[in-house]
Amino acid sequence: MAAASRALTLPTVVEELLSEMAAAVRDGARIPDEHLLSLKFVFGSSAVQALDLVDRQSITLISSPSGRRVYQVLGSSGKTYTCLASCHYCSCPAFAFSVLWKSDSLLCKHLLAVYLSQVTSTCQQLSVSDKQLTDILLTEKTHEA
Repeated sequence: MAAASRALTLPTVVEELLSEMAAAVRDGARIPDEHLLSLKFVFGSSAVQALDLVDRQSITLISSPSGRRVYQVLGSSGKTYTCLASCHYCSCPAFAFSVLWKSDSLLCKHLLAVYLSQVTSTCQQLSVSDKQLTDILLTEKTHEA
């Protein structure tokens, strides 16, 4: 499920790395050091920052009865960012600048943290009504404006 959505947007090497990490976690092992080193090689300092967000349990999956799913990530600055893993999007300025505008990064640390929390099954879960989810997204949009 999550792996299929990542495959649509991430390079094969990243998809394989996340899949191998997920397999290690499923087998009850911790993530091997070589996978963590590969993560740091591909994502640079964002990898360490994303792992810190996962360790601090800063990622919440918000889902509604209609099947809509968004992630909210409490960033290191204390601001909450909305991530849409299905279309590879984060509301943070780093995503807009480094990923979209400059194209010098594959992901921001928040979106990488979302993928890592999926791998480690550590994201918090919150079920809301469709109206509540719409309100959450509209509130996010108003704060961006």
